[in-house]
Amino acid sequence: MPDPSVLLYGLPLAFLAGFIDAVAGGGGTITLPTLIFMGLPPAQAVATNKLLAIFGSASSTWQYGRSGHIEWPLVLRLVPLALIGSAIGAYLVHFVDPNIFKNLVAVIILGVGALVLTSKKFGVTDKYPGLTTRVLALILPGTLVVSLYDGFIGPGTGTFLMFLFALSGFNLVRSSGNARAINLATNAGAFIFFLIGGKMIFWIGLPMGAANALGAYVGAKMAMLRGSAFIKVVYAFIVLVVAARLLIH
Repeated sequence: MPDPSVLLYGLPLAFLAGFIDAVAGGGGTITLPTLIFMGLPPAQAVATNKLLAIFGSASSTWQYGRSGHIEWPLVLRLVPLALIGSAIGAYLVHFVDPNIFKNLVAVIILGVGALVLTSKKFGVTDKYPGLTTRVLALILPGTLVVSLYDGFIGPGTGTFLMFLFALSGFNLVRSSGNARAINLATNAGAFIFFLIGGKMIFWIGLPMGAANALGAYVGAKMAMLRGSAFIKVVYAFIVLVVAARLLIH
């Protein structure tokens, strides 16, 4: 069992992860390796990571929601798909080696990042047309696939969701808000699963969760204050981190 001194670096890293995740997703690429570095076995690290992640996703969802940056009529329709997709993904882990898909996903997320960053207009203005047939045809299967990926592998789920919402016409601020709400749903489902499994280390997860929530609060505030241009810069950083995390086994 780790020494309590690990929280000296665990807390600031959890804060940083919450900040980044609230802006552009990808916070788990910081917290999960941190928990493993602390000395937690993989099963306990994954479970504890979900414990602290639910604090951060709840904090950022609340901030975006109270400021009107979440499209609730759409998001509430997507939550059941997100829960089903993540559950299927978690089930498939037992039958398929996730390493088979990691390199492919890394290439895809680099392509997504390149498209977002090279297009000056992508995600800058809000052009969401409402619950049209085109939007539903894109967002419903897209959410199911990304949520399945979340349960199966995980890193960069929020980043993929942001891209999906931006394709549907949202600017990057509202895309981030919608993505955080969906992430809260998938984190809640995984949290219940791992809580029943009894693998969480609460004396690590709870204080790091509080730090993660504080970072998410600051990150969401900063994203809404600085707008889509700021989010694009953070997005570029997260795309590179997630791709590296997937390529380095």
